[in-house]
Amino acid sequence: MPEGPEIKRAADRIAGAIANQPLQEVWFAFSHLKKYEAQLGASQIKQVETQGKGLLLHFDCGLSIYSHNQLYGKWMVRKAYSYPQTKRQLRLALHCDRKSALLYSASDIDVLDAAGIQEHPFLSRIGPDVLSSKTTVDQVQERLSCDRFRRRRLTTLFLDQHFLAGLGNYLRSEILFVAKVHPSLRPVDCTDEQLEKLAEAALALPKQSYETGGITNDIAWAAKLKSQGFARRVYRHWVFARAGQLCWVCATPIVKDAQGGRRYYYCPQCQEE
Repeated sequence: MPEGPEIKRAADRIAGAIANQPLQEVWFAFSHLKKYEAQLGASQIKQVETQGKGLLLHFDCGLSIYSHNQLYGKWMVRKAYSYPQTKRQLRLALHCDRKSALLYSASDIDVLDAAGIQEHPFLSRIGPDVLSSKTTVDQVQERLSCDRFRRRRLTTLFLDQHFLAGLGNYLRSEILFVAKVHPSLRPVDCTDEQLEKLAEAALALPKQSYETGGITNDIAWAAKLKSQGFARRVYRHWVFARAGQLCWVCATPIVKDAQGGRRYYYCPQCQEE
């Protein structure tokens, strides 16, 4: 599933391709949304916004298209009316004179007005967005310490969009590693220093991933490995998807585990229980 940084980068591409210019056509795969095609097609996209893993296309007619990629959704920006060779199913298409934005495989798509956005069952309940400039380290630390979240295991908590919006599987493992916190712990088990490091990492790593196209490893170290000819999958992360490989910090083999069918990775030396 794409996480907050990937959705925000997709939003940037969409905005750069089709925002603030006349649309040629808006097309929906779902029959209940087809009634909006003509109205949206005669409008312009004024803003492309992300809220966690949700994406909103705001039109100057007062309506917005909401989408959530879920597990398999993927946005593509291509030349106008140029469709890729793919087995994915096209769900939404927005065409301008020169570019098209195409959403494949996603099933969570809706058209909302301002009130609908405020009342939306996902958007109205998500926690602070880790990529928002309004979200602070103090705010995250307060949420880690509050009664609602402090007794939840961190591996579960850091996937809960009601806690923080935009985090997912790879960011969870990377945040716990950078904070040097064992994945079996709960916030209530952590020291004040650990909670502070968790809060800092929960904002710093998504921002770095967004800015670098998915790299959560030390940037200088990743650049060095890249210059030596290593593949991106080798230098991209500290621990995620590196089971059995040596920790970049202490050379201990990285451990893979799972909870609720979702894999996570950690260093048993750097993240002692």
